Amino acid sequence: MTNENTKENIVVLQKNITLPAGYKPSEDEEYMCDLHLEYFRQKLLLWKSELLKDFVETLHHLQEETHNEPDVADRASAETDRAIELRTRDRGRKLINKIDDALMRIEDGTYGYCEEAGDAIGLPRLEARPIATLSLEAQERHEKEERVHRDD
Repeated sequence: MTNENTKENIVVLQKNITLPAGYKPSEDEEYMCDLHLEYFRQKLLLWKSELLKDFVETLHHLQEETHNEPDVADRASAETDRAIELRTRDRGRKLINKIDDALMRIEDGTYGYCEEAGDAIGLPRLEARPIATLSLEAQERHEKEERVHRDD
């Protein structure tokens, strides 16, 4: 048995969208039109490439600093610096996963819409946080619930 039926149901849209120089999404345009999606796709890809570049720099930095510090205080300071750098890169790794998820939402047509209520997240929120999955109202509800549960 082949997956012919499955293949027929999958539609892959590839559009060559070129953004005008200095383009910014506008409320005057249809929400999540092709230009909006391409703008956020490029923004996410740029962010991801900057994070990956930072990873490479961290790796080189850690490889260069393999020498042993004779002074205990210097050694402790160097270890603390490495731990902070690794923790920062771990946050970056998690952020890359969220960026990849956002890129998948662009591909499947769900980007820009609240995963909880299906409402538009809004251009200002996406401009500030392009990996957002919740509208501002839904995010505030979640944060309020977290505070309530934390206070229990």
